[in-house]
Amino acid sequence: MSGRPATTPVVRVAGLNVSYRTRRDTVAALRGLSFEIGAGESYGLVGESGSGKSTAALALTRYLPAGTELTAAELTVAGSEVLDLDPPALRAFRASALAVVYQEPGLALNPTMPVGEQIAEVYRLHGAGKHGANRAAAREATLAAIARVRLSPPEQIAGRYPHELSGGQQQRIVIAMALASQPQLLLLDEPTTGLDSRVETEIMALIDQLRAELGFASLLISHNLPLVAAHCQRIGVLRRGVLVEEGPAADVLLAPQHPYTRALIAALPDINASRRSRLQQGLNHYSERSRAFASTTSPPPPATGEAAPDTPLVTVDNLTKRYNRRTALRDVSFTIGRGEVLGLVGESGSGKTTLGMSLAGLTGYQGTISFHVTDRHRGRKVLPRVQVVFQGADASLNPRRTVRQVLTRSIELLGGTQTVEQLAERTGVAEELLDKRPSQLSGGQKQRVTIARAFAGHVPLVICDEPTSALDVSSQARLLDLLTELQERSGVSYLFISHDLAVVRQVSDRIGVLFDGELVELKAADEIFTRPEHPYTQSLVDSALSLRRPKDGR
Repeated sequence: MSGRPATTPVVRVAGLNVSYRTRRDTVAALRGLSFEIGAGESYGLVGESGSGKSTAALALTRYLPAGTELTAAELTVAGSEVLDLDPPALRAFRASALAVVYQEPGLALNPTMPVGEQIAEVYRLHGAGKHGANRAAAREATLAAIARVRLSPPEQIAGRYPHELSGGQQQRIVIAMALASQPQLLLLDEPTTGLDSRVETEIMALIDQLRAELGFASLLISHNLPLVAAHCQRIGVLRRGVLVEEGPAADVLLAPQHPYTRALIAALPDINASRRSRLQQGLNHYSERSRAFASTTSPPPPATGEAAPDTPLVTVDNLTKRYNRRTALRDVSFTIGRGEVLGLVGESGSGKTTLGMSLAGLTGYQGTISFHVTDRHRGRKVLPRVQVVFQGADASLNPRRTVRQVLTRSIELLGGTQTVEQLAERTGVAEELLDKRPSQLSGGQKQRVTIARAFAGHVPLVICDEPTSALDVSSQARLLDLLTELQERSGVSYLFISHDLAVVRQVSDRIGVLFDGELVELKAADEIFTRPEHPYTQSLVDSALSLRRPKDGR
């Protein structure tokens, strides 16, 4: 395969420069970016957070903040020179030439309208031919679009509101809306983040099939390098706004040339590496993949030994949770051992987060949850047994408080004895961040603060609810090393919830599989991969492995 599209390019970018103005100076987001995408071709952009991936997509649409400086020798999409379009022409261009599928489908859909009406509105306003003028024709086209994205029965789906659909169903609806205007370019900005491996595989396979049927080009933006390699013909690697490597997907993944690309690939979680092998190899001593990106605090001590799942820290019996007519959890029973990491996987809506919130005492339930520990007190107050590291660090940190204030409060509430500076050093929070607010931190820095908050005092159980799902691979690698180090150093138990089986396998002693609110399988982490018994577990493992095969199958 050549390094450039063989057909007439739908996208041609040459010498693209984008800079954002701040109060103090101008920050260069893209510097001299050049690439092409042919008709029907899939092109992927990968890189760390802040590398300029989303800025590149926004430049193609000219959806950029006021005051942004944008220049290019050429910026052409579907035959239109984007920089030359006046406002009416730009509106027409955005309505017909391209469409965007965003990371959060729930935010892209109107919660007050049935999804069928939202798709029909696109046909009426921007659709081609008869769909734009006739409500009945738009309705007919809507049902056909819902069927095309493999949702059934279309009539019932069309009448549902977004909150009545799973995350995967919502993303299919967003794809149907995006394709209603018959675009020549589909921009995919982290379209599967937060979805489990099976749904992720289904969504990406659907996009591949629709691209083959309809002939549109696609630009896939993601921090998930194996996902991009599995579904794109060519890949570009961005680092600090500069395209450092570009080539066929298999070549970039299997024979990277640039040191930064090699470091990204080294940071990928190895789906074949178990927790035991990582500990035996000493990877908890801040592994080579983490050192490739950043210096760390002092290394952790040697591992203290394997977990003791036969000595329960917590016992859960017949846990059931109902929301009105819907049963989120059904008779779930298991134990978590002292010092054990129990991984929990399952599709969106399977009950993973509900289970974690039940253990944390943040939601009511039926059944019993028993902690086999002696309560710690500060005066008359019983100190918490559980802390939670949430998926969305933004939502869990007070935007008005500095990092120092957040950690000081946590030390007080959890009965900690260390100073803020000691806690920050222990959890890898840089001292210069202590007097900053969350809005001034990167995603990885914010998540590190939430981890520090959970370890501000001694708690026997920490629930990690998708703690790395929104992070790029390098930030994810550093956070996983930190979590492993803290667990080995303190002997705390984890309930580690994630949709990423490679991540779960690396950190877990045992893995439980939730399906439709039921715990369908629970066994040693390696056995989940080598001897899955339930059909759903088998489909998860197969999907996770398929996502790590490059486009040409090598």
